Formats: sequence, C-alpha cells, structure tokens
Amino acid sequence: MKTDVQIAQEAKMLPITEVAKKIGLEEDDLILYGKYKAKVNLDVYERLKDKEDGKLILVTAINPTPAGEGKTTMNNGLSMGLNKIGKTAITALREPSLGPSFGIKGGAAGGGYSQVVPMEDINLHFTGDFHAITTAHNLISALLDNHIHQGNELNIDPRRIVWKRVLDMNDRALRNIVVGLGGRSNGVPREDGFDITVASEIMAIFCLAKDLEDLKERVGNIIVAYKYDGSPVYVKDLKAQGAVALLMKDAIHPNLVQTLENTPALIHGGPFANIAHGCNSLIATRLALKLAEYTVTEAGFGADLGAEKFFNIKSRFGGLKPNAAVIVATVRALKHHGGAKKDELGVENLEALEKGFANLQKHIENVNKFGVPAVVAINRFPTDTEKELEFLISKCKEAGADAVLAEVWAKGGEGAVELAKKVVEICESKESNFKPLYDVNESIKDKIEKIAKEVYGADGVEFTKSCEKKIKQLEELGLDKKPICMAKTQYSLSDDPTLLARPEGFKITVRDIRISNGAGFMVALTGEIMTMPGLPKVPAANNIDIKEDGEIVGLF
Repeated sequence: MKTDVQIAQEAKMLPITEVAKKIGLEEDDLILYGKYKAKVNLDVYERLKDKEDGKLILVTAINPTPAGEGKTTMNNGLSMGLNKIGKTAITALREPSLGPSFGIKGGAAGGGYSQVVPMEDINLHFTGDFHAITTAHNLISALLDNHIHQGNELNIDPRRIVWKRVLDMNDRALRNIVVGLGGRSNGVPREDGFDITVASEIMAIFCLAKDLEDLKERVGNIIVAYKYDGSPVYVKDLKAQGAVALLMKDAIHPNLVQTLENTPALIHGGPFANIAHGCNSLIATRLALKLAEYTVTEAGFGADLGAEKFFNIKSRFGGLKPNAAVIVATVRALKHHGGAKKDELGVENLEALEKGFANLQKHIENVNKFGVPAVVAINRFPTDTEKELEFLISKCKEAGADAVLAEVWAKGGEGAVELAKKVVEICESKESNFKPLYDVNESIKDKIEKIAKEVYGADGVEFTKSCEKKIKQLEELGLDKKPICMAKTQYSLSDDPTLLARPEGFKITVRDIRISNGAGFMVALTGEIMTMPGLPKVPAANNIDIKEDGEIVGLF
C-alpha cells in the first residue's frame, strides 16, 4: 500500500495559475511562490465584496479516537465530489504545524487519494506564515523585556507577565524557563516559558482579522502583563503593533494550492483548537465564498469544540451563515466510544456500535441547536460490515440526520459523489436558521454554563476559587462582554478524557480563565490543557529523510 507522501508525489499538479483560473483569478491576482503555490492578493476580495456569497459547508466530527475519523480527508474529498457533480467548490483548511509533523500526530493535508498538494511543502515551511507569526509574537516579548530593562516606565510587575514566547515545535524543555540571567546587561531575571506557535494569540488574531488594519488594531489590544497597581498593559503601550503588522504584511494574504484532483484549496492560518478557536482564517473563508458556489471548511476536533467555536466565535465575528454541517464518523471510532478494544475494532460488534452511537447522536443534536442542517458522512473502512453500516445509517435516520457512505481515502472525489449530492440537496431544500448559542452580553458564568449544559450535556459548572477571582477582575475591567473559547479535552464531551460516548451526571470544572483581548474572546480552561506539547519516545522526525535526488521519505 502506498504511503500518503508517495501518492502525493505521483500527483499530476496543474500550474497554480491554471488552478486560479478555475475560480476566476488571473495571474495579476496572485503572488507566486514557485510553480504550485501562490498567495491571493487581498484586493481581490475588495473587488468581489458586493458579489453574493456561495454556500458555506462546515465539516466537523465526533470526538476523536485512536481509530481515526478522517475529517480533513473528508473535507478535501467533499470539495472534489462537488466539482465532480458540476459545482464550483473550494476546500478551505488550516495550515499544519511543524510540531505535530515531527511529533506523533502527523500533518494536516488529508490522506490517501484525498489530499492537498504539494503536501511536503504544506506540512513543512509552506509560504512562511507560521514563521512570520512566530517572529511577530517574539518581537513583542523582546520589546516587553527591553522596556523593563530600560527603566520600566509603565511600572510593569515582572511577576504578572502573561505573554510567553513561542516556537513552532514540540519542546517540553521550554515550557518553563528563566530569562535575564547572566548579569545586569542581560535584562531583568524572571520566570518565562514557551507555547507552541499555534497557541499564540497572534495566530488567533491572524485568523479572525478582516484585513491588515484590523489585525494591527487587534494586536494593539493584546494584554501582555499587569502593572503593580493591577491595571493591564497592552501591546499598544509598548508601541509594537505597527512593527507586528509589518512582519505580517505577506502572511495575511491567503495561500492557494490544489487537491490531488486540482480542486482549488485555500489554506491559511491554524490556531490551536483548544486554547484558541481552531479554524482557518476568516480572510480565506470570506474570499472563498466570493470565488466559489460551495466553500467546504473544517473546524478542529469534535463538534463539541470545533463546531461550537466555529459557530459561536468565527461565524459571529465574520457575519457568516453556515448552510450545512457534515459530521464525520467511522464505525470503528463509534465502536471505540462503545467500549470495544483497539485490537477488536475490525470485528463486527453491533452492541458496541449502538453504545458508541450516543456520541454521534449528541453531535447531531448540537449542530441542530445552532439551526444548521446536519448530514453524517460515514468514512467507510474495509473492515466495516454491511450489518454495521445499515445499522448506523438507520440510527442516524432516527436521530434526524441522513447518513451517506463515503470512500474518499481510497477513491478521492468519486468516493464523495453521493455525499456531495446530499449536501447540495440539503442546501437547496432546507433553510439554515443559524444563530449563536448565547449573547456576548450575558455574564461569563452564564455563557460557560450554557455551553457546558447545552453542548456537553453537563449537569452544571464548578469554578475554582482562583478562577472566581479572575472572573471578578475581568468584570471590573469591563472585559467580560466577549465570546467564550472553551479549552477542554477533545476526547470526551466532558472534561474527563476517559468518559467516552455520551457521559451523563457530570459537572465541568473551570480552573482558570484568561483574556485574549486582541482576539476578542476569553479562554475558559478545564482539565490540563498543554500549550507546548512534547515529543513522543519515537518522534516522527526519526523516520523523515531527504534523499540525494531530493525525494522526501517518511513524511506520512
């Protein structure tokens, strides 16, 4: 069986200028990065802003499992399937982080015959966007420490600095560090640390900003520290927002590549799906809606995290109206949720499938809570039996959602033709009554409790004493009228990763709340969310190499 990288290397890519023509773009609209990659000038959106938007399809999934669901693969396959039935479609994805690429999770370009290419470039440096974000973030860190060293005119309390440094790599040794050692000339010693670049607030802003001016204003509103009197210190106090915007001037243009079947793909931004909102850039999504009849885009992890944040944060800020949502599930993953052991997932087990279906059922209910019609895409595996597939389709029907088999990994767009037809049918026959779940003017606690009860199925929320104190501080500072970004395990509807399927009788514990003032949301932390991952015992990097002739091996 061929690996993903072998399949990608055999792809017959079109020059990116030809891919651009499929969606009405000329070479003058592009900033070329070689033959197969380009950025799209932002003035294209200005030219098309009065044009009616196409349909917006969100691809989400059940809670992820070791069995795999294939959300990105399905996203690519559906866009190719829509093109096969005569619709103009764009796939809109996040950019992969180098951390997972060299760690354990792998890349984020899809798989099998449903990938975006050139996958080696996309999963590595691509067009340098993440490097620009890393540099911009660390410029703020350098200016902050320099300000303190040069006399600390703002009276910043070094013990209350909330702005860490970032690196786009998994490196546990950098989670907690001390800077400023080595004498007076090296700055003021203090505790610091690193997050991975995708957890940077600059990344979240990058993906929510409407243009460069909006990005600059949002960056200026980032809170980096607190003064001795308890008042916040903003990036604009350090006069850093202009230089940050300059560093981002190229990155802010969306990246255009293609799928294995030459379907246009806009890949731009990639915020952490826990500490941030886990969606590709608003700029790329809005542009895609002007360029194609159908925009197919994904959100991170299961629908309890990704779809909830797509609806409550990204769609709210961007004025988006999703027309339909595709919930990706596999028989194998649902059997895992139903208690089947990993080495038995290929064995027919209707009892485990029925128990695990409760997870999918809750996600169907959740999507419908937002007024968005849902369809289930069953990512078919060779080990799935006819009885299991028939049972799952029947259960979905009972839950109020059509289910369609898809084989995009093995067949590409051809494997998503029926799914594409169903998506078009839903968009043409059903009205989306999309509405966010809560009003931002509700109290912090009320917003969190609404998400916990309505989306997770929790009985309630418990707040630690330290969290209660922070909530009060945010309210006193007038920073509480913002959406909530929940940081929670992706493996369960609850905040306990061991509780699979559809847990009941549980409460969510919120241990901390942080303000991402520039991004425009508050982060409520549950459980132990890691913002700087570590490498596994055998990192993927150990198997990656480049041969003398330039061939890349071991990259998935």
